[in-house]
Amino acid sequence: MSISGEQHNPYAQPQPNPYGQVPAQQNPYAQQGPHAQQGPPPGAPHGPPGGYGYPAPGVPGAPVGAPGAPGGSGGRGASGWLWAVGGAFAASAMWASVMFATGGFGGSEASPDLAGYSYTSDLCADTSMTPFENAGYRTKQNTSTAAKDPNPQHSGSQQPSLDSMWCNISLEQKTASSSDYSSTLVYNTATLHKKSDPEPEFGDGYRAYEKQDTSVDYRVESVSGLGDEAYLVTRKDEGSSSSGSYVILGVRDGWMTYQSTWSSYASSSAGKQPSSEEVATMLKSSATETLRRLR
Repeated sequence: MSISGEQHNPYAQPQPNPYGQVPAQQNPYAQQGPHAQQGPPPGAPHGPPGGYGYPAPGVPGAPVGAPGAPGGSGGRGASGWLWAVGGAFAASAMWASVMFATGGFGGSEASPDLAGYSYTSDLCADTSMTPFENAGYRTKQNTSTAAKDPNPQHSGSQQPSLDSMWCNISLEQKTASSSDYSSTLVYNTATLHKKSDPEPEFGDGYRAYEKQDTSVDYRVESVSGLGDEAYLVTRKDEGSSSSGSYVILGVRDGWMTYQSTWSSYASSSAGKQPSSEEVATMLKSSATETLRRLR
């Protein structure tokens, strides 16, 4: 079978090196992996060709002078073609080995560090009430006849990625009279993160209270001695005939997160209310015992 026309004969005229004409962004081996289009992170160690620190063949900065390399002395020969293919194959193989090692191809996932905590369907049963009782509070008697309004009220949910637990408790001062208006609520939540580590975002979630552009003043401080990290958020309303306080305690221990929130409002006739510092002490004492019970 004859060949019609010399323009189709690839050996009739010298052809330009195809690898020398490919822009860097079209190099198929420079785009592989989860870090495509991204530069190496600060301080990343140098690696093999195609990895962090060394560019893959065909991209700016690749070693020059090697036989058949882009910009080298044998760019049009068979050895150049083999060098480019071999280098690309080595880079691709190295990338694939890294992806398998890090689970990038759907390999084994990181095991959740639940720090010994387990799910309970009734977080209220494990919530320590002793600090509140010692401060003169008791669980408010539920006068509602509706079964859907118990006090305390608990709930829970188990899902593939999260196990979530809640407990809401309405409190009253033991010395309060029926003519005094007051409302004191404690909300507790515990979450077991089974698919992702909450550590990178946990602290910023609480520090964000100080960044809010609102007329309410919040103070955020770190708490030692609770889990891997803990934060206390306090707000105090002043300058009115009523007294109220709002305090949040957040704790992360491994992939378990816990939050206890105190919210109170009382009329001036309801008597002396605990300060934010006193409430913080109650929340920390209750959290210490509650987390011990959840293990």
